[in-house]
Amino acid sequence: MKKFGIMAAAAAMIATVGSGTLAQAEDGKNGGTLVIGTTQKARHLNPAVQSGIATAVPGTQIFATPLRFDENWEAQPYLAESWSVSDDGKSITLNLRKNAKFHDGKPVTSEDVAFSLQTVKDNHPFKSMFAPVTSVDTPDANTAVINFDKPHPAAFLAMSSALLPIIPKHVYGDGQDAKTHPANSAPVGSGPFKFSEFKPGEYIILEKNPDYFIEGRPYLDKIIIKNYKDPTSLALATDKGEVTMYPFLATTKDIARLKKSDSLVVTDKGYEAVGPVNWLEFNTKNEYLKNKKVRQAIAYAIDRNFVVNALLGGQSKAATGPVVPGSPFYAANAEKYDLDLDKANALLDEAGFPRGADDMRFKLTVDYIPNASELQKGVAEYLKPQLKKAGIDVDLRASPDFPTWAKRVSGHDFDMSMDIVFNWGDPVIGVHRTYLCDNIKKGVIWSNTQSYCNEEVDALLQQAGSELDQAKRIALYNQAQEIIVDEAPIAYMNILPYHTAYNKKVGNPPMTIWGAMAPMDEVFLK
Repeated sequence: MKKFGIMAAAAAMIATVGSGTLAQAEDGKNGGTLVIGTTQKARHLNPAVQSGIATAVPGTQIFATPLRFDENWEAQPYLAESWSVSDDGKSITLNLRKNAKFHDGKPVTSEDVAFSLQTVKDNHPFKSMFAPVTSVDTPDANTAVINFDKPHPAAFLAMSSALLPIIPKHVYGDGQDAKTHPANSAPVGSGPFKFSEFKPGEYIILEKNPDYFIEGRPYLDKIIIKNYKDPTSLALATDKGEVTMYPFLATTKDIARLKKSDSLVVTDKGYEAVGPVNWLEFNTKNEYLKNKKVRQAIAYAIDRNFVVNALLGGQSKAATGPVVPGSPFYAANAEKYDLDLDKANALLDEAGFPRGADDMRFKLTVDYIPNASELQKGVAEYLKPQLKKAGIDVDLRASPDFPTWAKRVSGHDFDMSMDIVFNWGDPVIGVHRTYLCDNIKKGVIWSNTQSYCNEEVDALLQQAGSELDQAKRIALYNQAQEIIVDEAPIAYMNILPYHTAYNKKVGNPPMTIWGAMAPMDEVFLK
């Protein structure tokens, strides 16, 4: 049996039935309704075929996954009570609980695990999660053996939270398209809460699963996920006590205001695996931006302290590379590009772009996502006068809606663009896609839209993605990140200021690495 390191060392041990809990969780109290406020509107409730917060928050309550992760990045038993890894790292054996049932009373079996994994592999947008899976053996109803064509340590995180919901084969295996299956809007899972009612754009109601496979949980009777038209109205409702929990709170003035409330706790914990980064990406095929010194010059011309403290009210943190701080894979030694206008101007001179009669060197356009104005438009507007100090004339190009922006960027019809991208826990899932040469795919947003390609980086990422020794894996990712940051296909700005505001009467708030995108069976009302 192999041991993989920080995350997988825990994952590779034989685990024990009945754990899967926060390290220092309080004893709960039964009863009550948790009202979660959100501006994210779910199209349906099946995370097996769709990524995103709107589907993940209710989806992780309805569907259980093989594993769950605690706040220390350690795998914990969930549907799988124990697991082991083959000596060559090419298979993981899951030993499923024998008492787990779907909400319609049918048992959860290894056939459901195999069916779910294939459904995710075929339909989920994160193709890298299970690309190495070749087959799933089901020697008996409670044993699933996942086989890979190469060692795949990222599989542990990919089997947690919203990424591998175990969906019932007896419901979804009827030949209908999983992406449009009618059960997606009235799902049957095996998680702590059962689907009750879904009114798109208004609310989702979930009720306690009395036959949940972890004895004594969940504590809550009901969860209501209520939609609000905008962050301000949601913040007001939270302040008034109409909402008991507001996850993914990102508007800095609302964060600052809610922090003053005597009845609320506001924290940035619970977003470690999400890893949301705000950045400025470069089209490396642009006549100026194809020059590494130009990209580095722009990175040195940006004052991240100003972005974090002045534009975002000190509620955010600087981003310095592809992997966010707090992840085991963060590269602390990569170049930070602290503000240095003299260096920026010198690099542009060296690149062969002297200032002209108007004191400008050349002109570039900046795009930005239109519906996240504080993080995107606000930072883009800052870039115009700031880059002028380095002799770069910047035009801002507004998009009327998200699809217009996505079409421009995915079509590589841009010079520079602000963007928001998530790490999704393991670099294989959320980081490789931005830098691998073979992921330069026109028409696909959040692929390698920078057209960045370095064969050495490719080799390092591929090697790290299948390295069994966690220390070696971290070293490989550090090496890859140092090269990427040096070549600067992206200027990293800041971590999204995601916070959770919750009423002080909430016990065991969701503070694992997946935060509110994890089962809330331990949450209770005091």
